[in-house]
Amino acid sequence: MNRSVCLPVALTVAGSDSGGGAGIQADLLTFSVMGLHGTSAITAVTAQNSLGVVSIHRVPPETVRDQIAAVFADFPVAAVKTGMLPTAGIVSVVAEEMRGHPGVPLVVDPVVRSTSGADLQERDAVRVMKDELFPLATVITPNGAEAALFSGTPVRAVSDFRAAAETLLDTGCRWLLVTGGDQGGDLSTDVLISRNECFEFPGKRVDTEHTHGSGCVFSAALAARLAQGDSVPDAVKRGKWFITEAIRNGMPLGAGRGAVRPAFGVTPPEAPE
Repeated sequence: MNRSVCLPVALTVAGSDSGGGAGIQADLLTFSVMGLHGTSAITAVTAQNSLGVVSIHRVPPETVRDQIAAVFADFPVAAVKTGMLPTAGIVSVVAEEMRGHPGVPLVVDPVVRSTSGADLQERDAVRVMKDELFPLATVITPNGAEAALFSGTPVRAVSDFRAAAETLLDTGCRWLLVTGGDQGGDLSTDVLISRNECFEFPGKRVDTEHTHGSGCVFSAALAARLAQGDSVPDAVKRGKWFITEAIRNGMPLGAGRGAVRPAFGVTPPEAPE
């Protein structure tokens, strides 16, 4: 039997969203649409819908470790992205597993709160993430509020991104991408910064409230492009286009805020007669 893998493989380490708009569900859909085989390690099971998060069950760290190890043992993982890492113990085991795979690009989306405002990460996990996981990251993708939390630097506008970046780059990560979706104005500008380079990716803000899952999909798209061999700046450029279109095609689902649509370009196949 030929067991060669025909598609690049990516791994998402994140929480499950029962509403389907974010988390593991959004990541795997994004990987598939972008031509990858998606694998997963679930860190939490959330009960949520378009109105918000009802409850969270945190997966034991040992189970998270086993999921990651099982995937790496059998698949040629070409990129990893992390999302919701709710406890310090989970962050530590993810970092421990990734130290064993230093050549695999790692995208860290430091999810702290949901779009609806629910806390998704315990306080002590923030410190452990900075100390143990950020130093392993190829790129970290905080929004403005997350960049302010992790750096201790106020981030109120795009002009503040560089000051926050200097602090976060000191953790050892290679690149920092501060996303501008939570900033005001007609433009949504993302800023990618390393020790030696800085790129700005401006884009016209899409006037919609259906943005649930936007951070997950953007970081998943970035990981997908890294898995396919893009440089970090090229991956961000293509990921920016992808998430903009996903937001533009966002869907009003349920009674609350709708979700972005990663499968915006997919046409359902015709069933045979």
